[in-house]
Amino acid sequence: MSDQTMTIHLKIWRQNDPNTPGKLVDYTVDDVNPDMSFLEMLDWLNERLMNEGEVPIEFDHDCREGICGSCNLVLNGMAHGPQKGTAVCQLHMRKYKDGDTIVVEPWRAKAFPMIKDLVVDRNALDRIMAAGGYISVNTGAPADANALPINKYDADLAFDYAACIGCGACVAACPNSSASLFTGAKIAQLAHLPQGHPERKSRVVSMVDKMAEEGFGDCSNYAECEAVCPAEISITAIAEMRREYFKALPVIE
Repeated sequence: MSDQTMTIHLKIWRQNDPNTPGKLVDYTVDDVNPDMSFLEMLDWLNERLMNEGEVPIEFDHDCREGICGSCNLVLNGMAHGPQKGTAVCQLHMRKYKDGDTIVVEPWRAKAFPMIKDLVVDRNALDRIMAAGGYISVNTGAPADANALPINKYDADLAFDYAACIGCGACVAACPNSSASLFTGAKIAQLAHLPQGHPERKSRVVSMVDKMAEEGFGDCSNYAECEAVCPAEISITAIAEMRREYFKALPVIE
């Protein structure tokens, strides 16, 4: 742990509930160690607020290892902050300088309704998954790894798309609030595996239709989603989703 400390100025979105107007509130945090994660710095601030009798700041978190997708903050207008390929829970304060001011906001999208402060409801992503983002098979003992050969190209692509942690940063960064990168990654992952082929056509139609029903916008190829994705999912997932969708429509209809 570094012996140096910094002073960080924060402008944090505070909102009691969905029906109450919110606003940015100024805080100054002293003695910030550069080796703290951003969430540990918020913990530090919350401890001070509680000691002073104030209401702590609500924010989502779970594993703090960049794999659960629970943390969802916009820092100075960038989903997950300034470090490419990194969830905000893995962002450390050494990325900032002493005296910096950081504006902290929640994901903002129609499909992510406000709950409180920096917490929004991201269950719409779960409902897209429930519409078809799975394989219907009987459970039991796992098959032998060599029983179903998969070529390396498809195995590597499926693995890359499976890295999506479902955080919703792609939605927060998109001018259209589109969930196309999230949905495309889930569809493309299974489309590259033989286990996903039996339900391939019904899956893509159900998930794309559910995405629209939940209020997400369409993709306009801005690629902002790819730029902020902590798992660095490529927008080729969106192209794959569209190809799968148009190939499936004549069969489903």
